[in-house]
Amino acid sequence: MLIDAHLHCTGRERAGDVLRAFDEAGVDAGVLLAPFLSDGYSMHDAASLTRANAYLASLVRGHEERLIGLAVVNPSLPGAVDETRRALGEHRLRGLKMVPSGWVPADDCAQAVFAVAAEFRAPILFHSGIFIDGKSGRYCRPVEYEAVREHPTLKVTLAHLGWPWCDEANAVGVIDLINGVPPDESQFRFDISFGPPPPYRIPVLRLALDVLTPALLQFGSDCFLPCAGKDIAARIDTVRRLFDELEVAAGDRERIFAGTAAAWLGIAKA
Repeated sequence: MLIDAHLHCTGRERAGDVLRAFDEAGVDAGVLLAPFLSDGYSMHDAASLTRANAYLASLVRGHEERLIGLAVVNPSLPGAVDETRRALGEHRLRGLKMVPSGWVPADDCAQAVFAVAAEFRAPILFHSGIFIDGKSGRYCRPVEYEAVREHPTLKVTLAHLGWPWCDEANAVGVIDLINGVPPDESQFRFDISFGPPPPYRIPVLRLALDVLTPALLQFGSDCFLPCAGKDIAARIDTVRRLFDELEVAAGDRERIFAGTAAAWLGIAKA
């Protein structure tokens, strides 16, 4: 089984095309994020996020076994709590994507959204680390996400291994392991999408494997839809080559490519 746990919608994709791309790439299920980085959609515009989440709900409807939709919510905008309830309740999206920009997870506005997510037992995918467009990443340092622990049942993923604060990400994630919490019950897991530039990837991934263990790591292509299956497959192959160089065992690869995300999302692993 292979779960791509990080895919961006743009508002231009069709469900059939996404499913065909999955088939071409050998992806069984994918986590689709509501559009917020493409024309007509912005995480700083409440109305556009409402449209984006409604669009995503329509896109995944009828294909929920393979297309897992995460609403985008900006807690600093008016009506964010209501939009969270609408997205998880009325639209029946499976979780949230959140990008701290001008707010941090300890802020009251974020804590109010986390409370709703915890009520719905909805997972959250956070951006963590630097932004490639040069915007300030200071709100997205891994240590800021310790505030999630105010909601003990909440299960979250930090994207990109928190680069360049990868040691900080490892420190945040290892706490549950140190305290004997089973990995599937851990509050934190980490996707290995994009993140470190090529010269850093082997040492960063080696440390993550050693500290967090494969049980807290998951694959995400970070591709933007619509795209061809070969584009997703190329990112899968890149990760496989890294695993070959690091001599990652077959069972550990299976965990990273499917098991961690399946547990996070609460779905049965084939």
